[in-house]
Amino acid sequence: MSQADYMMQLCHISEQSVRELEPSFEQLPTTPYADGQYRLRRYSVVRCHHCELEHLAHQTFCQTENINHHQGGVVRNFEEIEEVVIGSTGLLELCQLFKDHNELNDDNPIEIHQMRVITFDEVTPVSPEGIHQDGFDHIAIAAIDRQNVQGGEILVYKDKTERPFFNLALDDGDVALLDDHQLWHNANPIRAMNPKHQGHIDLFVLTAKH
Repeated sequence: MSQADYMMQLCHISEQSVRELEPSFEQLPTTPYADGQYRLRRYSVVRCHHCELEHLAHQTFCQTENINHHQGGVVRNFEEIEEVVIGSTGLLELCQLFKDHNELNDDNPIEIHQMRVITFDEVTPVSPEGIHQDGFDHIAIAAIDRQNVQGGEILVYKDKTERPFFNLALDDGDVALLDDHQLWHNANPIRAMNPKHQGHIDLFVLTAKH
């Protein structure tokens, strides 16, 4: 079986990489979109080759309505991931893991969403689009940090009409790799454990097409 011949894998990046990437989530901006006040985000497209990341030209992000029922057809223009993050060994480790397990070539673009979901109301949706696919061949969800939250477990389904076969709150450094053609995914909402203080979960979402 080749490395790319899987439905789901749970992998990890090093603690050193997690600690290097953690501070960069403090600078994530809000956005003007439907989820923009509680899903803070930056977005960039890179290529991973020669043991470094090449930051490609700025792109907007849009999903069709049949893929994203929440914001389908909306052209979203996010701020780029900061250059210090693109040049970090932590993000390189994450992208190299994603590239290797999916047998991507050096020219394959990798789209990266850097996101912080904050406890905005009593209950905050991590995945407002619900059970969905992203419209790519491969996706990865990488957990970096969670503070003062309960919930936020990733849910994975073989069919959107069935119950999830995988339900887990990812630990810092956990990376869930999914075949976006065969599986559907979602996440439980979050709430603050101590309502006097804001909570958050920090994650990267990587996507690619062959």
